Amino acid sequence: MTTGVTPGLEDWGDILVVGLYFVSVLLVGFWSLCRPNRESVKSYFLAGRDMRWWPVGASLFSSNIGSEHFVGLAGTGAAAGIAMVLYEWSSMLLVILLAWVFLPVYVSAGVYTLPEYMSKRFGGTRLRVYLSCLSLVLYIVTKLAVSIYAGGLFIKLALGWDMYISIAGLLLVTGLYTVLGGLAAVIYTDTFQTLIMTVGAVILAFISFNKIGGYRQLEYRYMMAEPVNDTMGCGRPREDAFHLFRDPVSSDNPWPGVLLQSSIGCMWYWCCDQVIVQRSLAAKNLSHAKAGSILAGYLKLTPLFFMVLPGMISRALYPDVVACTDPALCEQYCENPVGCSNVAYPKLVLELMPVGLKGLLIAVMLSAIMSSLTSIFNSAATLFTMDLWRRFRSRPSERELLIVGRLFVLLLCGVAILWIPMVRSSQGGQLFNYIQAVQGYLGTPIGALFLAAILWKRMNERGAFYGILIGHACGISRMVIDFMYPAPGCGEEDTRPVILSAVHYTYFGSLSLVVTTLAIIIFSFTAPAQTEDELYGVTWWTRVDVIDKSSAVESSIPQDSRTFHVSEPAPQHSKCDRFLNTVCGVPFSNAKSSETAEITVKQAKAFLAQDQTSRNVLDINAAIGLAVMAFLIGYFH
Repeated sequence: MTTGVTPGLEDWGDILVVGLYFVSVLLVGFWSLCRPNRESVKSYFLAGRDMRWWPVGASLFSSNIGSEHFVGLAGTGAAAGIAMVLYEWSSMLLVILLAWVFLPVYVSAGVYTLPEYMSKRFGGTRLRVYLSCLSLVLYIVTKLAVSIYAGGLFIKLALGWDMYISIAGLLLVTGLYTVLGGLAAVIYTDTFQTLIMTVGAVILAFISFNKIGGYRQLEYRYMMAEPVNDTMGCGRPREDAFHLFRDPVSSDNPWPGVLLQSSIGCMWYWCCDQVIVQRSLAAKNLSHAKAGSILAGYLKLTPLFFMVLPGMISRALYPDVVACTDPALCEQYCENPVGCSNVAYPKLVLELMPVGLKGLLIAVMLSAIMSSLTSIFNSAATLFTMDLWRRFRSRPSERELLIVGRLFVLLLCGVAILWIPMVRSSQGGQLFNYIQAVQGYLGTPIGALFLAAILWKRMNERGAFYGILIGHACGISRMVIDFMYPAPGCGEEDTRPVILSAVHYTYFGSLSLVVTTLAIIIFSFTAPAQTEDELYGVTWWTRVDVIDKSSAVESSIPQDSRTFHVSEPAPQHSKCDRFLNTVCGVPFSNAKSSETAEITVKQAKAFLAQDQTSRNVLDINAAIGLAVMAFLIGYFH
């Protein structure tokens, strides 16, 4: 029998390692402040579009892998086995779709944000404003809430600090270098944090497997990991815990639904979400973007070995705590009467790791928390500034846009702190299941919208707007019912409506995709089609590198030198003003920004151009990556 008392961070060696980590992150962030041309909108929000493949790939991975993965994915593994890892492995296919299909169109359209693409594709502003507001709500309700809850849970276990103080400190540090450095600071620190996360997770995996005695011993001991206080058999491990493909009707994760939702259903996240796409838009050219996507895809194959299986090992070693079923004991162990599976990874770190390495793994968790928060902050600031603020202010100065973007990050920090009580009051038994369900209800229709916009030229603004409205109406209705009728506990009768009890959320996500697509098609035929000139550069078939326009047409698109013009001479400034402007990267000039694209036709063609050798090498590597993904799915089916 194991004790429920988890040792915290008490040794000075561990505390020193954590302190050195914070100093290192700040140094990397502030180093990025020294790069040239930081005082521009393009540099702040898109890192100057000059990132090489390895920081792009590392940032894609780090932006996705947050504390909710270390806490939620390991917790789901401890509670139910490996089935949810399909969401990780399917990312290989999706990041390849991003770089090979979606990104060329985004660059061809010359956009900062994904809602801006919709405005260029269909005209008008209502779709752009709708998607911008929706994205901000999704960031706050799902990404920020989940990251803060998971990070707060770990810090509380590890350090024993008050949750508000620890989260406020993290937000202060992450907000600081995000505000000062912009996307380049976020990408460089993400790259550093990816290295820390990978090294730390590998070390813990090796120590965990050594402790349990290898994979075969894990299979045996996990199936025996039932808490001694389990009188009703609710804590008994699932018989299919080590299989991906489970019963399509009666299981917790039916394989057709999980397969569809983890691939097509998650297309919106990897191909149409600002947080992810913004990293690829910052690449110096398409070859670097493709190579970065392949790197991210390979990194996404590792969570089974570094998160899910360690979570299962934690259950095998500490079944009374991790597999807790008694509400009173669960409340004592983890302050959550529903269950304590979410403490699987933190408990493994705090129980097994020696002095120094324990501090390193805590730094890994802090890396995951901070990388998620910084990515959300920068992308949310980009959406608000470029899509919403410019609706209120016609032709704002570049200085104004940069200041507004930075202030919005500070506002998000405040909202995140205020959201903590809401997160604590809505703790679920399996955090990762909550993430996938909620994002499936709200995000899946977005994937259908963008895919149709890119591939179907006949689609118009009416079809897009009413299609996404109908898709979200279905998703929100299901989500509200889901919250009103929680799943029954072990041994309780399922009295929920049939739409919940008979239709798994993964199946509902697929139905939502179909409904959205049909609505788009039907409403598109109720309005005239767009002309070829209106479609130039904004679909896969009319990209700027596919259709040659006359020089007269190309010259009509404003060049970068004319995107901003100085309206008045710069006034004299005090030493204090000059210092603050230099540190914060805000220009003295009151140059007025225009609504035109930041990438000209000539620049877009240069970005999309690939020599045959690079194209072939990247295509072969993408095929190898997909083959590795298919092999893993087949092996663990």
